[in-house]
Amino acid sequence: MAIFAYTYTDPLLDEPVDTAIWGVEVDRIYTDIGQRRELNRFLQTLPHKSPSYLLLRKLDELGDTLTEIGDRLQQLEDSGLIIITTEQDYHSSQCEKPQYLSQLLQGIGDRQRSRKLQQGHAKNRHNCLPPPGRAPYGYKRGQDRYLLDRSTAPIVQSFCEYFLLYGSLRGAVRHLERRFGKKIAVSTGRNWLTNPTYRGNLQYKDGTTIPQTHAAILNESEGAQIDRLLRRNRRLAPRSASAPRCLAGLVSCEQCQQPLTVSRVTQRRKTQEYLYLRSPRCPQENKCPAIAYQKVFETTIEAICQEFPKLIAQQQAPPLAAIQAQLKQTIAQKQDLIATLPSLIDQGIFDPETAKLRRYTLQNDIAQLQQKQNQLPPADLEAIAKTITLKQFWYDLSEAERRFYLREFLAQIQITPNPNKPWKIQLKFIF
Repeated sequence: MAIFAYTYTDPLLDEPVDTAIWGVEVDRIYTDIGQRRELNRFLQTLPHKSPSYLLLRKLDELGDTLTEIGDRLQQLEDSGLIIITTEQDYHSSQCEKPQYLSQLLQGIGDRQRSRKLQQGHAKNRHNCLPPPGRAPYGYKRGQDRYLLDRSTAPIVQSFCEYFLLYGSLRGAVRHLERRFGKKIAVSTGRNWLTNPTYRGNLQYKDGTTIPQTHAAILNESEGAQIDRLLRRNRRLAPRSASAPRCLAGLVSCEQCQQPLTVSRVTQRRKTQEYLYLRSPRCPQENKCPAIAYQKVFETTIEAICQEFPKLIAQQQAPPLAAIQAQLKQTIAQKQDLIATLPSLIDQGIFDPETAKLRRYTLQNDIAQLQQKQNQLPPADLEAIAKTITLKQFWYDLSEAERRFYLREFLAQIQITPNPNKPWKIQLKFIF
């Protein structure tokens, strides 16, 4: 008695098959990828040497249509072969075979129609065509790519520019309504900021990203800055992320471990206001005292000017410039491989379909490498340090600009209050 097995893999849809899935010792495994040459070779040998058993995962693997599946199944069973499927309840010697087989073939037909749709979508992906459905807001569908919609693309661009300038998602949503009368939800605005389409890339349902497929609304540097701002804002409360004061959401008490909020005090019939930082949820009996906001800001700037250069000098992390250069070199190598694919087709090494699949994989690798590159912090930290360690630089900025720069470098500002001595401040940098 001999046991044979057969597997078919569609390179557009299926993952490679593990040869150890059968659970029994198999005399020979016939494997097809894309075309069923091995299956036809096996069918030709049936009259000469017929094995006792044939293992399949599903009957679906015998053909692309119900007619092909039925004809090949009949040919295999006429040769006296016993067919067993591991992922379907089918055994060629089971009772009530005609009625059961009819139901089984009906389910196979439904799956075949579904796979044909999936194959069409997969071919479009390999040809770098847009996915099915409506184009994202700001674009319209062209013949083979997304095209900028001149009436709506400026709205998306203005939204992203406002977020880049002020780092406030809710503020950008309000800006859109004031300027254009366009009302969107905050979740919609977040999707706009993270959607690869607005950066000139296509992202498909399987997670694959193909770079530089159409005109972009955001360039690479703007997209990288947006990603850093969104990661930074995740550490803050939603209201603190768009608060008008630059220290909002950054200051906490070292003793009670509670965040300090900005409180505003005014006097009747006077325009002057006084700002304080206080801990409204302090659990201690002797509540943390309120601290003058301006004094904390001035002390923070002095601490940045003193500590930031020392931090850069002592930093032992791998040089960012070298990491970026290595990523650029890897990206260039993969781009060179893509450029060689036409010559490989001419030489007969690759057929056109295999070359498309290889290009698709390489383009996804390039997109992943570019994403890693964009997530790196700025490489010229020493040059940045020379600027932000100038006190006058901070006092020349608006409150929104101060908020932007402080959150770019600081994770937290901890204050240690002391009723008898001056309070102390400790900075926790992001890197």
